Amino acid sequence: MEEMMKNRIILILSVLSAILFISSVSSCASANRNKSARDKEMVARLDSEEKMSKFTQEKSSLEEKLKAATTSLEEEKAAHQALKKSLVQEQLVNQSLKEELQKVTKLKEALEEDLKESLTGKSTKTKK
Repeated sequence: MEEMMKNRIILILSVLSAILFISSVSSCASANRNKSARDKEMVARLDSEEKMSKFTQEKSSLEEKLKAATTSLEEEKAAHQALKKSLVQEQLVNQSLKEELQKVTKLKEALEEDLKESLTGKSTKTKK
């Protein structure tokens, strides 16, 4: 009986050892899966952080370019307005000069007419 009892205890301990061994192996496998999942998540996070850092740098670079383009546009607008004003002034000056030229032309024509009349008048007087 004692032998039977020892065999039972050995059997119970063997079953218990097998259960604990299987439990230990499954625990290790589960821990390995969890570690693998955590490593994948860390890689994904690092990639995301790296992309976000690149996008942040690109964003600030684009903002600087936008500011430079905006400044350049404002300068071009100011230069355009100045040229527009200058053109208007030159057009006014040209108009004024055209009017003066017309006046001078009219005076010249009047003087030529007077000169012709006086020459014809003198020549008729000298012929008479």
